[in-house]
Amino acid sequence: MSKIAIQFFTEDLVYTLKNKTKIRTWLLQTISAEGYELAELNFILCSDEYLLGINQQYLNHDTYTDVITFDNSDEEKTIVGDIFISLERIQENAKNFKSNVYDELCRVMVHGTLHLLGYKDKTKAEKALMTQKEDHYLALR
Repeated sequence: MSKIAIQFFTEDLVYTLKNKTKIRTWLLQTISAEGYELAELNFILCSDEYLLGINQQYLNHDTYTDVITFDNSDEEKTIVGDIFISLERIQENAKNFKSNVYDELCRVMVHGTLHLLGYKDKTKAEKALMTQKEDHYLALR
């Protein structure tokens, strides 16, 4: 049996992700379209407090956030990463952006994946390109 390269986990909360196969296929197509290979990608859905702890411990940021991406790859153009997502932030964002939780979760998943593909979002121009890429890949779901 082959190992599934994209895995979904939860920490400190109970949540059942729907459409896992569809999400895997979509993210794999996104990675391939950007010219990368996928080795391993883990999505860890967690609470605000859990993600805040990671933000404090590893990034020295004392703020809540919706996603933190860790790039663990050793080889260029190969994805190995862990993406932590606060489900509470996703639910809040969905409300604020008048979206649904599934669509917002997919947006944040592709956002984290785009970071692993080399996209940044620190400057206004980088943010604009990141949002454009998110919208492009979300439309292909």
